[in-house]
Amino acid sequence: MKTLSKGDHIRVLSPSNSITSIGGFEANSAAKERLEELGFRLSFSKNYEENDLLGSASISSRVEDLHEAFLDDSVDAILTTIGGFNCNELLPYLDYDLIKAHPKILCGYSDTTALLNAIYAKTGLQTYMGPAYSSFKMEALQDYQTQSWLRAVTQTSYDLEPSQKWGSNPWYLPDAELTFQETKWQVYNHGRASATALGGNLSTFSLLHGTPFAPQDKNYILFVESAEEDDYMEFDRNLAALLQAYPQPQALLLGRFPKECQMTQEILLYILDKHPLLKQIPVLYDLDFAHTQPLFTITIGARVSVDTESLAIHFEE
Repeated sequence: MKTLSKGDHIRVLSPSNSITSIGGFEANSAAKERLEELGFRLSFSKNYEENDLLGSASISSRVEDLHEAFLDDSVDAILTTIGGFNCNELLPYLDYDLIKAHPKILCGYSDTTALLNAIYAKTGLQTYMGPAYSSFKMEALQDYQTQSWLRAVTQTSYDLEPSQKWGSNPWYLPDAELTFQETKWQVYNHGRASATALGGNLSTFSLLHGTPFAPQDKNYILFVESAEEDDYMEFDRNLAALLQAYPQPQALLLGRFPKECQMTQEILLYILDKHPLLKQIPVLYDLDFAHTQPLFTITIGARVSVDTESLAIHFEE
């Protein structure tokens, strides 16, 4: 797959929540300006602003926008507007042969987990778990987020590094109070591993279990994180389900929990201690991943190597 370069064309579309549901085009125009300052050209899908009773668009409109973006040879990359809750509705209706014949970068996070992993499973194309379009309007800690994204989409190999600070803030609100803490990636169990990167938002990834859209790799490393609405009890049972569906991970890498999850280190360690497997493989937690700020970008379907002693995470696409 072609990497991204300055001057390339990015199509923005909404496979989950619409731009209207998060304030509309103008409320998110700072993201457009930032991406244009980085040297990219932007366009927006035909049904980008369609907004129904559930804050989304019809299945047919969302499928049409995805197919048009992949078919358009002038489009080099696709960014999702934001996450949501329902992009798994699209999976039976996508033309995976069309997508495979027109490979291009697809990036988003949260609910986009379903789309990213399904496209990888059905086509073998690598996809990107990282900032959505609206993420680029965030001011604080944006440099880390942007540089991580650029490394992933412009290079064929890259390393993940800890941010200096992190927050669990409603940064999208103009008058939000912002508080930050020092970042410290944590080790639950030491080790080294190298395998294919799978996963994303835990509850969304779980929607793929038992369907034709779940990746079937035999050698994999799981990246897992929780959204604000998933408290620690939801994480507990969803983690058990994940390890039943994917019982032989080579490593487990956990993103930080938003404050709304009410997860503490004591509770997390208690949950991890339940699973003997997790004392046999490398396990990291409190990583810069998805529902806290800032977030790094990973490549679903790429080979990732993990070394907990040096806190090294290296991707080779």
